[in-house]
Amino acid sequence: MADWDVLVAGGGNAALCAAIAAARQGRRVLVVEAAPKFYRGGNTRHTRNMRCAHDEATSTLTGPYSEDEFFEDLMRVTDGNTDEALSRMMIAKSKPMLGWIQQQGVRFQPSLGGTISLGRTNSFFLGGGRSMLNALYRTAEGLGVEIRYEHEVIGLDIRERRFHAATVRSRDGEEVIRAAAFVAACGGFQADIDWLKQGWGEKAENFLIRGTPYNRGTVTRMLIDSGVMQIGDASQCHAVAIDARAPRYDGGIITRLDCVVLGVVVNTAAERFYDEGEDIWPKRYAIWGRLVANQPDQKAFIIFDAPNIPRFMPSLYPPISAPSLRELASKLELDPDVFERTINEFNSAVIDGKPFDTNAKDGNTTEGLAINKTNWAQRIETPPYYAYPVRPGITFTYLGVKVDHDARMVMADGAPSDNLFAAGEIMAGNVLGQGYAAGIGMTIGAVFGRIAGEEAARHVA
Repeated sequence: MADWDVLVAGGGNAALCAAIAAARQGRRVLVVEAAPKFYRGGNTRHTRNMRCAHDEATSTLTGPYSEDEFFEDLMRVTDGNTDEALSRMMIAKSKPMLGWIQQQGVRFQPSLGGTISLGRTNSFFLGGGRSMLNALYRTAEGLGVEIRYEHEVIGLDIRERRFHAATVRSRDGEEVIRAAAFVAACGGFQADIDWLKQGWGEKAENFLIRGTPYNRGTVTRMLIDSGVMQIGDASQCHAVAIDARAPRYDGGIITRLDCVVLGVVVNTAAERFYDEGEDIWPKRYAIWGRLVANQPDQKAFIIFDAPNIPRFMPSLYPPISAPSLRELASKLELDPDVFERTINEFNSAVIDGKPFDTNAKDGNTTEGLAINKTNWAQRIETPPYYAYPVRPGITFTYLGVKVDHDARMVMADGAPSDNLFAAGEIMAGNVLGQGYAAGIGMTIGAVFGRIAGEEAARHVA
C-alpha cells in the first residue's frame, strides 16, 4: 500500500499548484522540498508577475490580451520552436488561471512603475513572489498537505513506465516513500555549473545564477535515466543580463536591469554588438543573457545618460557615473578613445523626431551604423553619464522531460507513463524551445501544476 496518494517533488509555484489541486480532490499529498524553509520555492521567490490571456481590462490590467496575441508573442520569442498544440492548450487554460490562483489566496496589484510595457499583459503579485508563495503554502497546509523541507529526492523506483517509490534524504537519514502518483516540479539544473558547461563550455564559469543553489537537476537526470523522454538541450535557458556585481547565487529580481532599450550596450572592447531597440522590452529582454555570454569575458556595459534615470527599475546596486564619457570609460576600464568614438558615432547616426514611447516601437532609429538601433534611439549627450556592468544571469534551463496535455510524462519510446507527471521548469522546454517572454515561466508552472495535480488525483481515483 502507498504511503501517500500523491508525492510532489519541489516547493515553488508549480509544486504548490499541483499539491493544492490534488488536495482539493481529497487526496493525501506530501511535498518534499530540497531547500531549507527560508529558501523554499526556487525561482518563485524572485518573481513579480505572470502572463495570462484575458478578454478585458481589470482593476489591475489595463486592457485585453487575447489568446491569439499571446500565441503570436510566444511564436515570436521562440522563433516557432515550441509544441504548438501544447502551447495553445496552456494559453487557453491561462485565462481561468487568473481566477483560480486568486481563489488560493494570491492577490494582484497594478503594474509597478518602471516595468516597461507590462501593464496590459502581465498580472503583478501584491507583495511579489514571496507573498504569492506564502499564500500558496498557507492554502496547501490548510488543505492538509504535508510539507517537508531539506528533503532531497536522491532515488526513483520507476519500472515499466510506472512510479513506485522515491528515496529521500534528510537530516534524519534516508527514507523510501511510496506514492500512487508522482509529480516532478523541482525546477531546472541551472545551479549545476558542470551540467551548464555541457551546453556552454567554459563560458559557464562566468554565469551568475539568479536563484538558489538547490536547483541542480538531480530529479531530471534520474527521470531521463529511468526512461522518460528528454526534450531540449543544455544550452537553452532563460538568461538575462543582470548586474555583474550580483552574488553567484540568489541575486534574484533586484539584480535584473531593464534599461537596455534606453541606451546602448558595449562589450569590453567598448563596441556595440546588437540592436538594443529590436522589439518591446518584455519580448526581448531575455535574449541579452545569451548575447552577453558570447562576448569577451562574458561581460558588457549598459550606457545611458541623465534623462533616462527615472524611466526604469534600478538594480540593487547604484549605476557607475561620471561627468564625461572619457571619465566613465576609465571607471569601466575601457579604452577611452574607442568608447568615446563609439558613443559619438552613435549620437551622429540618431534620426529622431518622433515621440519617445517605451510602450510601443517608436521608430526612432539610427542610420549608417554597422548595427543600427531600430527603435528608441536617442543621443547620449546629457551628463552625468551612467553605466551598469552586466553578466549573463541564468534563471532556469530548458532541457527537461516531455509531457502530454495531461502533464503526464512521456517515455522515451513515445508511450505515456502510468503515474508520472511534471510541471514547471522541469518541463518548460515543451513550450520554450528557446527565447522567453516576461512572466511566462509562472504561467507554465501554474497551468501545468494545476493540471498535474488534478490528473494525479484522477489517477489515484
